[in-house]
Amino acid sequence: MHHVHSSHSNKMSRRRPSVARVSFVVPVYRGAPFLRELVQAFEKVRNEWETESAPMALAEVIFVDDASKDDSFSILEELQAQHSWVRVLQLSRNFGQHPATVAGILHTSGDWVCTLDEDLQHPPECVSELLAAAVKDSCDVVYAKPISQVHESPWRDMGSQLFKALNSRLAGNAHVKDFNSFRLMRGSVARAAASVSSAETYYDVALCWFTNRIGSHPLVLKDRRFIERRQSGYNLFGLLCHARRMLVSSKIDVLRLGAVVGGLALVSAFVMGVRVLVCKLFFPGVIPVQGWASLSLMVLFFGGLTTSMMGIALEYIMIILMKTQGQPTFLVIDRSQDRLLRPWFERLGGGASSATEWQESEELVTEWFEPRSAA
Repeated sequence: MHHVHSSHSNKMSRRRPSVARVSFVVPVYRGAPFLRELVQAFEKVRNEWETESAPMALAEVIFVDDASKDDSFSILEELQAQHSWVRVLQLSRNFGQHPATVAGILHTSGDWVCTLDEDLQHPPECVSELLAAAVKDSCDVVYAKPISQVHESPWRDMGSQLFKALNSRLAGNAHVKDFNSFRLMRGSVARAAASVSSAETYYDVALCWFTNRIGSHPLVLKDRRFIERRQSGYNLFGLLCHARRMLVSSKIDVLRLGAVVGGLALVSAFVMGVRVLVCKLFFPGVIPVQGWASLSLMVLFFGGLTTSMMGIALEYIMIILMKTQGQPTFLVIDRSQDRLLRPWFERLGGGASSATEWQESEELVTEWFEPRSAA
């Protein structure tokens, strides 16, 4: 007797295909009051993804203790013992938020890496929105873009926006205005940027070395630590240090201005020199005072020459600096997984066709991730 199995039963017999693994990195410094609640939020996200059979899974949450002065590390050890997906790294001393973030990223294994602060201003449940925005346009990096006053202080929020706008103009990088610590990155790009980051490298600038597919997604974010306690992670000196590292890590376009100004001065000196020579030969009475014209031309010529040479030299120095900081020649990347995730997020948006696309995509995911057995 021959047994005929329907295509539906064949589909049901397949095991659930592999999923996109998401790693979280949380630098911690004086975060003891928030850590337990934050882990609960991560656990909720993890359970929701599993319950909904989502095509993504929480791979790990890596907390990096940046030599906290409170009992953050002991709390983290307790949470690590309770949850298998919690990992804790402890730095030898306080290195700062960016180095702590880089250390955590280098220990990740996920297809996607999400970084966020420990003070609950970055809700873990919003990572699904960031991932949806990333796969929609095949972005490699997506920043959360606040659509409300993060600090609920007009002066503080306005100052932050002006600070980013100024640095964006100086660095010649349009993405600077979106830089913040709540970011979702493709794992290969995140780890590549982290691997070349030095103590003086601004990590977000390093990301721009590896990709220009950078987007943002609007979210409501609130800095609870600042709102409730008027405590900020950065004082004025810290913000200035951030600006310095950002500019050092960037190829500052304004440096080219020196070469341009020097070149214009040289051209002006040549044109004016020809004019003075013609007047001297054919219209000697036009120049009432002798010597001043030639002196001015010499100052303009040699000043322009010096400025031009300094601009070229600074340009070469900047190129050398970018290479010593690890700016890559190229990076090979695989974005093919995006088309497997996209139908899931389209289905969440509604539409009967989306559900059909997700069913077809699920079959494609199985073929993509599972090795074919020999005939």
